[in-house]
Amino acid sequence: MCGIVGAVAQRNVVPILMEGLKRLEYRGYDSAGIAVRDAGGGLRRIRSVGKVAELQGLVDESGLSGGLGIAHTRWATHGMPAERNAHPHMSGERVAVVHNGIIENHAELRAELEAAGYAFQSETDTEVIAHLMADLLGQGLSLLEAMQAARQRLLGAYGMAVISPDHPDHMVVARAGSPLVIGVGVGEHFIASDVFALLPVTQRFIFLEEGDVAEIRADSVRIHDAGGAPVEREVRTSQLSASTAEKGPYRHYMLKEIFEQPAVIAETLEGRIHQGRLLEESFGHIAGTLLDQARAVHIIACGTSYHAGLVARYWLEEAGVPCQVEVASEYRYRKVVVPEDCLFVSISQSGETADTLAALRAARRGGYLGSLAICNVPESSLVRESDVALMTRAGPEIGVASTKAFTTQLVALRLLTIALARRRGLSEAQEKALVDELEALPRQVEVVFQLNERIAAMANAFSDLHNALFLGRGPFYPVAMEGALKLKEISYIHAEAYPAGELKHGPLALVDEQMPVVCALPDDPLLEKVLSNLQEVRARGGELFLFSDRSVQIDLDRYQNLTLDDIRPGTAPIVYSVPLQLLAYHVAVLKGTDVDQPRNLAKSVTVE
Repeated sequence: MCGIVGAVAQRNVVPILMEGLKRLEYRGYDSAGIAVRDAGGGLRRIRSVGKVAELQGLVDESGLSGGLGIAHTRWATHGMPAERNAHPHMSGERVAVVHNGIIENHAELRAELEAAGYAFQSETDTEVIAHLMADLLGQGLSLLEAMQAARQRLLGAYGMAVISPDHPDHMVVARAGSPLVIGVGVGEHFIASDVFALLPVTQRFIFLEEGDVAEIRADSVRIHDAGGAPVEREVRTSQLSASTAEKGPYRHYMLKEIFEQPAVIAETLEGRIHQGRLLEESFGHIAGTLLDQARAVHIIACGTSYHAGLVARYWLEEAGVPCQVEVASEYRYRKVVVPEDCLFVSISQSGETADTLAALRAARRGGYLGSLAICNVPESSLVRESDVALMTRAGPEIGVASTKAFTTQLVALRLLTIALARRRGLSEAQEKALVDELEALPRQVEVVFQLNERIAAMANAFSDLHNALFLGRGPFYPVAMEGALKLKEISYIHAEAYPAGELKHGPLALVDEQMPVVCALPDDPLLEKVLSNLQEVRARGGELFLFSDRSVQIDLDRYQNLTLDDIRPGTAPIVYSVPLQLLAYHVAVLKGTDVDQPRNLAKSVTVE
């Protein structure tokens, strides 16, 4: 959600901090700010509500410069979007802090600090950190000692960085439940909540572990673990480049990411299938043991990843594997009955989703056989804390509305299904047929792009509407859920999805000429059932917007239909997701919304 950048160097770090903030805009935010120790030895802070571009204008006017600084984009939790609530927060001129997460005992600490004479300027939970740090520094502690003492008082989740003009050559950082990474340079170091912020200045990173506190100097990094003991953390080289996250010729990141799907699907399959066979070894060296023993699967995820899990449930249970799929925020707060030899599968684009991480940590105490993460970020907490990880290889996804991460998650789940089906009697011929479907998938998605202009024309019918229904049956019901989510996320049209057979149990009451109904019509055993459901919509004046296999014969009046070629049954839910993404995109463009950064939403939800 919020974004952190920091730097300590022998050069002016302000351009580095501002570029880092721009690269974190995709995470969602409503204000931004920067604090730097300037040439005069004091802290200078600039904050603004709105986009980073507004902050950049203020920074340019100010001539801000310095070799030690921190910066932040904030997504409001405690306190409305306002300059007084924007980070960095300061305690007089002594301390500046940036913070991601939530301090749960902030009210208690605020009362204590106010009684000690500290005046609060904001409604945020973060300001208590600034005053607490100032109070500890006033007791004669070093900056590192003050951070170690402060974290003993703080309850909740945080990734934070603190600077002080009294300690001009270093900053301190801490991580508990919210990611932080250290960028390693030559005679300079950086910190951020996301590696993308630092790719222009380094590709070497240290990923802090849960409970770590670190002192960052231009020429050194000292890290202490949750118990206070000095530790060494591995320096890793990222394969990403600064240009990876650029928009290129596309109008929006979301459109770029939709059109990247054939390539990233192929990349996700690379090295995992060969000559009609799944190469299970690519799952990891202990994956085979877990898969051999797995008799059931629990899938836990949020949002779009949850929809991917729902599609996979149809695949897994068709293969004879009992499967339960649950929203992570619900799973973590209820008593869960874990079947014998059950594999825990978590799905997350970022690998830092707070509820999904909490569910994984709870699962360790739940008697599961083991844990498998399906994720897009190799260095993420979810990957590091799971027994096995199956990476989606989608590359950076900047648009808040997930597209290529969703389809590559489905590809990974399809691979998992094949692996488990092998253990339940899948023949070599059947496996080859499933693998052939996956190999054909990139080309099938490319064919969908030929419909782009016609989908854009179809979107015109939605531009003045306020509601929509999405229908589907079998695995196409969660595909409908994902299509509805995409439309509501970026166009702000209220959209809901239902199993088509449920129409007569309530939703049909909503259908009239102002209620567009969107439906995928694959040529599968449920086709006639769905066509019967759509007759009910037409009988009540509803407008139909259909996507179908070319082989499907539709006997309806007044509908719009776009046909898809050469659809394979096993991977059809993946292919049919793509035109629904394009429909949502074109509707949002017509309505003039912020496609890549829709209101009130964040890319990586790192708080509960």
